[in-house]
Amino acid sequence: MRSRHPYRRYLGYALAVAAVLFAAFLLYRTLSQYKWEEVVAAVTSVSLERLLFALGFTAASYLCLTGFDWLALRYAGHPLSYPRAALASFTSLSLGHNIGLAALSSGAIRYRFYSRWGLGGEEVAKVIVFCGATVGLGLSVLGGVGLLTNAALAEEVIGISPALVYFIGACCIAVPAFYLLLSCIFGGRAVEIRGRRLEMPNFRLALPQIVIGTLNFAFVAGALHQAISALADVPYLEVAAVYVSANVATLITHAPGGLGVIESVVLYLLPNDNLIGAVLVFRFVYFLLPLVLGGILLISSEALLSDGRRERASGAA
Repeated sequence: MRSRHPYRRYLGYALAVAAVLFAAFLLYRTLSQYKWEEVVAAVTSVSLERLLFALGFTAASYLCLTGFDWLALRYAGHPLSYPRAALASFTSLSLGHNIGLAALSSGAIRYRFYSRWGLGGEEVAKVIVFCGATVGLGLSVLGGVGLLTNAALAEEVIGISPALVYFIGACCIAVPAFYLLLSCIFGGRAVEIRGRRLEMPNFRLALPQIVIGTLNFAFVAGALHQAISALADVPYLEVAAVYVSANVATLITHAPGGLGVIESVVLYLLPNDNLIGAVLVFRFVYFLLPLVLGGILLISSEALLSDGRRERASGAA
């Protein structure tokens, strides 16, 4: 029996190709800012050890991101196997990080995967909301630690008094603590907001949510730290503190791949050095390499999953 809606299959292919082509355009736009000789010189100036550490931290970050989806699916009441959650997470986020407007770009790709596996629109929305909350909680914890341990740096960057720096840092730490408290009191209970039911995760989901969200940004900062350390000796916590501030700006501006934001971080930390090497290495390991892998996975999954559905439909007929 033929599909009642054959156009949906071709629409899926078209969306996958469009996403990959747009990602390829972003890749070209990023690299076209530099001469080929500059790219080669910048990358080869970074030691193999630093490059491998940066790749390791990047892999650890994306591993944490797959945990975002694995936990979110349990929160949505529709748990899937880890390989499925990891495939949807890595594919959607590797492209979403580069395209920008992550809630829409990665959200659309997530919906494409999860709708095939039985999730409805409301369940996918819960997954996206849960992952967004995990991002906020991770930034809050790492930002709080960075402010409290590097108050002088934060004072210099933001231009506020030390007392206010400590207050903001304490508030950042208090947010996840209050979130955990709410999970203990209201975990599993539904609250209706504008006609939609929103449940507070229970403690068994909220605690790993905070841990994995914090680890993700700690690993991203670690990858950036390794790239910067190839040029100068900068403490990790300084990189983490400035990176969190820059990442908040990225979320607000929705800059594709954090264009201009990462450069600002490196320029602030290394005002008298050539920043192209650190920027290119970090962009290569955290954005561009996952972008290529994610594009290949998206095209491959569209072909394989669609073929699998057609075979099951033929068998049922």
